[in-house]
Amino acid sequence: MTTMTHDRPAGLGAVPGRRLLGAPLSPGTWRSYAYLWLVLLLAPLALGYVLLTVLLSAATAVTVVGLYGAGWLVGGGRLWGAVYRGLASRLLGVDVAAPLPRRPRRGPWRTLADAAGWRSMLFMVASIPLALAGLVVSTAFLVMGLGSVTYWSWHRLLPAELAMDDSWHTPGGLAVVAAGGLALVLLWPWVVRLAVVPLTLLTGALLGPTPSSLRIAELERSRAGTVQDADARLRRIERDLHDGTQARLVAVGMQLGEARELLAAGDPATVADLLEIAHASTKDALTELRELARGIHPPALDSGLSVALETLASRAPLPVGVHVGPDVEAPGRLAPAIESIVYFSIAELVTNAAKHARASRIDVRIEAADGDAVRIRVRDDGHGGATVVRPDGSGLRSGLAGLAERVRSVDGVFDLSSPAGGPTVVTMSLPAMRAAADAAARPQDGTS
Repeated sequence: MTTMTHDRPAGLGAVPGRRLLGAPLSPGTWRSYAYLWLVLLLAPLALGYVLLTVLLSAATAVTVVGLYGAGWLVGGGRLWGAVYRGLASRLLGVDVAAPLPRRPRRGPWRTLADAAGWRSMLFMVASIPLALAGLVVSTAFLVMGLGSVTYWSWHRLLPAELAMDDSWHTPGGLAVVAAGGLALVLLWPWVVRLAVVPLTLLTGALLGPTPSSLRIAELERSRAGTVQDADARLRRIERDLHDGTQARLVAVGMQLGEARELLAAGDPATVADLLEIAHASTKDALTELRELARGIHPPALDSGLSVALETLASRAPLPVGVHVGPDVEAPGRLAPAIESIVYFSIAELVTNAAKHARASRIDVRIEAADGDAVRIRVRDDGHGGATVVRPDGSGLRSGLAGLAERVRSVDGVFDLSSPAGGPTVVTMSLPAMRAAADAAARPQDGTS
């Protein structure tokens, strides 16, 4: 989330000597030094803003309107955070993502509950001593270094009580002083670099999104995608029932009604034909219902994941090799919800490989992973180039995006490797969620 791209100030590169001598003139060094100055120049305004926010929050704690004003100031801390992130990005080459947007909350007290705003103000206070110490030390190195290097030219202008001992005013002594000053100047870029390191770490820690907030946002996005996927699936089932099975059953009802009328009129030959048509339509409707039911929950899963995948492989349009580890096949190892996700994910990957990748074979391996997890690896020998987001710059997602969201909705991990020319390897890690095994391990009624 935080990337370091600023220039290296000294001593690093293919020509160490040249880098060392040129480090004091490096743009990266002077940008870092300017960053320390700007942070310190902003310090009085930042400290005043923080004190105003804290004092106003404390003074208006018994009111309602005042709390809204204090909450507005807390939210304003986000703007200060954006300023400091901009300085770090432009001068240090450190890019820190902005915190997640503030959640709308009702109530006067909840206006103050903006963690990102408070964290920004904590940075505003904590950065002052760090910037002051770094600036003082680095400036001391720079001034003393430049002063020592040029001491030979201006030492005669100093009063006797301020000048160095006369023993240093010999050519050899002045050369030693100049050499010491040169060493300080050459060390100055490293001092500046070290001075901005704590501020860089503080910027990433306080001005960016927290890992927990990113995790929550990721879970919310995955769950929203799962809900949309489930809604789309229900709509597809409804459409299939309405346009297919329902229409077919309506036709069967009409045919049976017509057959009853013809039977009353004494035309058994036509009745037999109508009954034959109705019988065939009924069998077609049953076939469609079975396909719909299989799309909701494959009956083969009732016999275990291994059996269901073998059945899926036998129906696939290309050879599919399936290996399920013995630990995964153990009864109660996987919760039913996880088994369904594994089955439908593999079914979708098999369909994609046959339809888009022009693969000739697919290999599926399911094994127990570290901890209470199961790892699924699906590999095809197709032409590769599969992506979750389409690479044409449109931002549109491929069919794998829904699969990735389905995996992440249960705290799983989805990884795609598909270089041009293949092979395509999809690796998924899912929690086993051994609910059935845990329930079986608990003492039964009447036992201990």
